[in-house]
Amino acid sequence: MQTDIDPRNLIGRKAFDRNGTKIGTVDEVYLDDATGVPEWAAIRTGLFTRDAFVPLEPSELVDGTLRVPFDRTLIKDAPDFGVGRHLSPDQELQLYHHYGLDLAAPPASPDRDFGRLAGTEDVEA
Repeated sequence: MQTDIDPRNLIGRKAFDRNGTKIGTVDEVYLDDATGVPEWAAIRTGLFTRDAFVPLEPSELVDGTLRVPFDRTLIKDAPDFGVGRHLSPDQELQLYHHYGLDLAAPPASPDRDFGRLAGTEDVEA
């Protein structure tokens, strides 16, 4: 999903599944603790039903609506953690697993040259 979208602008938008079937309305947006990037949307699936969490990556904002690349049934069967609370890392893992998404391994630390080893100084001629 476009990461430059203000998450407040997602709230109240209609959400549709991969087949174009309406899922509901975006109720809340959850940000990644480390990066602040929008990561999950809680979608109100009906008047008397609960909110379902959907991953914002690989979802798309198209013509003012959120397009979620999963089937409505899978979305409605997502684990229910309630809204208005922080998602724990374990809850996020359960959601990723439910949607069949692999978590990317953290990027490897780049090799850093912290200086020369003793005895390897360039000798000027």
